[in-house]
Amino acid sequence: MKTLHVNTERTWRGGEQQTLLLAAGLEARGLRSEIACQAGSPLAARARARGIVVHEIRMRGEFDLLAVKRLASILRAGEHDVVHMHTSHGHTLGVLASILARRGRRIVSRRVDFSIHRTRLKLNRFKYAHFVDRYVAISEAVRSALVADGVDPARIDVVPSGVDVLDLDRRKSAAESAGAALALRERLSLRPGTAVVGHVGHLTWHKGQEHLVDAMKILAGNGRDAALVLVGEGEERAALESRIARLGLGDAARLVGFDAEPVPYFTLFDVFVMPSVMEGLCTSVLDALALGVPVVASRAGGIPEIVSDGVNGLLVPPRDPAALAAAVERVLCDAGLGRSLVRSGRDTVARRFSADAMVEGTLRVYDGVAAPGAAR
Repeated sequence: MKTLHVNTERTWRGGEQQTLLLAAGLEARGLRSEIACQAGSPLAARARARGIVVHEIRMRGEFDLLAVKRLASILRAGEHDVVHMHTSHGHTLGVLASILARRGRRIVSRRVDFSIHRTRLKLNRFKYAHFVDRYVAISEAVRSALVADGVDPARIDVVPSGVDVLDLDRRKSAAESAGAALALRERLSLRPGTAVVGHVGHLTWHKGQEHLVDAMKILAGNGRDAALVLVGEGEERAALESRIARLGLGDAARLVGFDAEPVPYFTLFDVFVMPSVMEGLCTSVLDALALGVPVVASRAGGIPEIVSDGVNGLLVPPRDPAALAAAVERVLCDAGLGRSLVRSGRDTVARRFSADAMVEGTLRVYDGVAAPGAAR
């Protein structure tokens, strides 16, 4: 079996990480896997470094006919059996290219729990109803959103995202050996004894970082010596900076921007917080659990499919800064609770959310659509 993965993102986020882990996992199993992605993107560089065949293409929107022709040419020349599309624009481009090339079973990954009918355009209703063999939802929450929007449940498989635990352990060990936490404390001018509340994610409205900033104001008002470290970049950065200034948080909140290697920050965090208001699943939560950081998260989207309240993390209602602050305070005050959450969290990832489990689950989808007599 030979697979072409189409990803149109120019930046590096969870979806690109999953695309790379899947392609690498298929290659490790002796199945040829190639990636078509944006020219000059982080995914192109990282995939090539892993020895994966990369096709760099300029893809300017979902109706870029030149990109469609290029993808069709790749499908024909490579005689791919499956074209797996990992982004919304990639969905359209990949389907059109597959039709033009007359090659490949069509798989689309859906990673967000947004409605597909968020815009007034009727394209998505048609797009999601036709020409795709299977949808891979990364959580039951995403599957439910697709079904609510009219997608046939029989065409949806749930395969949760996964993380490479051994790789994370190696990177954590390297960071600890290099004294990364101490170096970051010095660079960020964090006082000894100041608790570090951490977050890693794209700065966007549905991640709910504004509610975490508000929670930090509550913690400061209660006398807690804590600092917020936000790792990530995005369209909400300016709004978050304004909010931090307006609340007078000053050095109690730091936006450090995007970092291609966030693991050293996890060694700094005393607690990791994911305050999303919508969320497909969230690989940053998986990273935190795997790296041994206690997790506080909102009960949004697919997050409760990872985090069991009081077992491997703490869950709070979305858009509730007071509840966020109380949960963070609870973790910081109870070292025994933190240790218990960490032990259960690592076990959860190892049992249910490993990269191997994600690859094997996706392979079962491929085998299903490739089986003789499988419906299109």
